[in-house]
Amino acid sequence: MKICFATNNPKKIEEVKAALGDQFEILSLKSIGCEEELPETGETLDHNAFQKARYVKEHYGVDCFADDTGLEVIALGGAPGVYSGRYAGEPRSDERNMAKLLSNLQGSPDREARFRTVIALILGEREYSFEGIAPGRILEAKQGEGGFGYDPIFQPDGFDCSFAEMSMTEKNAISHRGRAVKQLANFLKSI
Repeated sequence: MKICFATNNPKKIEEVKAALGDQFEILSLKSIGCEEELPETGETLDHNAFQKARYVKEHYGVDCFADDTGLEVIALGGAPGVYSGRYAGEPRSDERNMAKLLSNLQGSPDREARFRTVIALILGEREYSFEGIAPGRILEAKQGEGGFGYDPIFQPDGFDCSFAEMSMTEKNAISHRGRAVKQLANFLKSI
């Protein structure tokens, strides 16, 4: 089955391909000819995920799925949340986002956080959504070189390392995106 993942982020595509296996051919936005920035103007992860998927379906006519992920920090009232990718403003920068988050949490004993991913899937005329959550905490400083986004400062519950210190296989087994993709994969395999 061919399906478009509405992203050009090679690390996200690699992560999803590893989780879905080879019975699915995952197309990137670039491979379907979509070069423009997809709209992401929603106030929720669900809204953004469906906004991106609907845009691809309407403009390119292909079945697709899109995700939106947010890091929700309890001590910051759920921030950065839906604004995680652009927390420190434009241009987007993982380094600046992490620096701003660590600065905003400086001195806070409450470092509880969770990553949450929503995947919006459009097959034909039908729409579906899947959600994955990874609870954890924000570290005091970056640890590890792998992953992307906030991975170097996020330690998942039950582990003594950051997402950035895990192999892709280890991370996929417990991550928010891994959990949402597993639901997506189970659904796609069942139809």
